[in-house]
Amino acid sequence: MLTPSSSKPFQVAVIAFSDEEGVRFQSTFIGSAAIAGILPVSALQITDKSGVTIQDALKKNSIEVTEEHLQQLRYDPKSVWGYVKIHIEQGPVLEWVGFPLGVVKGIAGQTRLKVTMRGSQGRAGTVPMSMRHDPMAAAAEAIVLLESLCKHPQDFLSFDGQCKSYSLESLSTSLVCTVGEISTWPSASNVIPGQVTFTVDLRAIDDMGREAVVCELSNRLYQICDRRSVSCTIDRKHDANAVICDSELTSKLKSAAYLGLKRMTGSVQDEGPVLMSGAGHDAMALSHLTKVGMLFVRCRGGISHFPEEHVLDDDVWASGLAILAFIDTQL
Repeated sequence: MLTPSSSKPFQVAVIAFSDEEGVRFQSTFIGSAAIAGILPVSALQITDKSGVTIQDALKKNSIEVTEEHLQQLRYDPKSVWGYVKIHIEQGPVLEWVGFPLGVVKGIAGQTRLKVTMRGSQGRAGTVPMSMRHDPMAAAAEAIVLLESLCKHPQDFLSFDGQCKSYSLESLSTSLVCTVGEISTWPSASNVIPGQVTFTVDLRAIDDMGREAVVCELSNRLYQICDRRSVSCTIDRKHDANAVICDSELTSKLKSAAYLGLKRMTGSVQDEGPVLMSGAGHDAMALSHLTKVGMLFVRCRGGISHFPEEHVLDDDVWASGLAILAFIDTQL
């Protein structure tokens, strides 16, 4: 975070944000949203799978948070010049092109859904197939439908007021959809489940297109459940619009990456690539506070959040030199 200073062009504030991923509470960017002033006090009552609220979890760690505390955490937009972040790419592009650093031009928007399908629980050996109301079969059909929708959105969406032609074109290159969690109840091998719950993660650069996909998916899930005589509930757990990085910061980071690599290697043949980020970042929350910029670092195989995650020491050093060059240009 770069903040104005009376004696220097700016000060550098290094902040470690909490819960960027939002895995436990399905609500991302809790720490950065508080700093940006966009975390509502109601978010403190969001619960995890065990019914523990965010406020409970904080209190257990001797952190008392009230609406007044949230107001105190918020930064004044006038006190912040910009936000810059270095992160591994979490994708394979930089490794594929053979370049250690890349500048981020934007971050895909995200929607997270929790889908619950309820049917009739029964014994596996005694309920005829024709008489079943099986939420597992409905969920399986729904997940395969989701894959088809996200691979070929043009086959499902029409050119109307909700999805323009440019949205379809953008979706064809940026849309990704994932079912990362699925659970059944009562979860026994010899029982037709009475309930199946799964998550859906949708991401795309185009917000209008993403919303069109959510709408189309929801309608088709309800149709599947109606046809199979099971109920369906769809809860939107998280929404974040796409963020376009500040053009000035992006340009300066691109130049800084070039200077940092040149200082390290002596010569650079090409400029680093400019990438979109499919993964979410705290910069999405901070964009409500100030202009943002990001620099990606090459990682092996595009693997992240896994024991095999790996970056080269030289690439980390190159990113450090790039940030130093960026700061020097501001001085």
